[in-house]
Amino acid sequence: MTVCLLLLFVVAVTAAVPVPRALTRSAWPERDPVVALWVWQCLVATVLLCCLTSLVLGTAAVFGTVRAQLFAPAPPAVTAAYNLSAGPPWATALTLLLAGGAAWTTAMLARELVEARRRRAQSRAHLRERAPDLPAGLPAARGPLLVLEDEYPDAYWMPGNPPQLIVTTGALQRLTDHQVDAVLTHERGHARARHDWLLHLSTALATGFPRVPLFAHFCDQTHRLVELAADDTASRRCGHLTTALALIELNQHRGVLSCSSSHRLLGERVDRLLEPPPRLLPRHRALTTATAALVPLVPLLITFAPGLTALA
Repeated sequence: MTVCLLLLFVVAVTAAVPVPRALTRSAWPERDPVVALWVWQCLVATVLLCCLTSLVLGTAAVFGTVRAQLFAPAPPAVTAAYNLSAGPPWATALTLLLAGGAAWTTAMLARELVEARRRRAQSRAHLRERAPDLPAGLPAARGPLLVLEDEYPDAYWMPGNPPQLIVTTGALQRLTDHQVDAVLTHERGHARARHDWLLHLSTALATGFPRVPLFAHFCDQTHRLVELAADDTASRRCGHLTTALALIELNQHRGVLSCSSSHRLLGERVDRLLEPPPRLLPRHRALTTATAALVPLVPLLITFAPGLTALA
């Protein structure tokens, strides 16, 4: 069970306050939000992988049948290296705690996906009510772009099958052609990167474990960074100024420059587009991406180290 303790120590260090807070307070994620999203995902994957491997080893220590099946292909020396047959008295409690955490995580993910599906169904039903009736004999429009007649300026991407991009006539009247292109490119950036799945994951973890700093910061930063990443996608094609003006025009009635917490992100996005920070150098991007990708390997190395040592 020493391996389980080492894995849980990695969880405690990674999910504790200093690591997520240091990443949250860093300035570089604003320069390259795509890399920052990758780093957050790797940190969360490390914690989840540590818990999963601890659960597997704990179950093997408590249940002899599981241990026999898990180590069936391995030589006896590998099984002896883990010393799971003589588990301490607290191994059962730890295994039950980890199993409960895994079940709760699965339940939260399932709940988030069900709720997202329900919200999409309601939105699609509302769109069908608002969409104009077509003359008899014409097929129903199922293209990726749907224009709604509405004075309220709005544009958003609705994931699903089929995915759909919705824009109102109010937005088309308020924005220039280049600004409309920037807004549509922004929304398509969300769709191509599948940001909806990342938002579902971060929301489920933060809802299920609100007292875990890593998950709470992961949720907050994901909602922020996906918008910055989509802004970068639009600005690379349409220009920073055009994208900023489109953002202002589309959200002016919402108080885009307000200092209230609900609108602060909009103001930060506008400021960032008007004064874009320099992107990370290619070598820094590559180094950060590679380093983050190696972090989830730590729990695997800890898990397989005793077995590999026994085989050496």
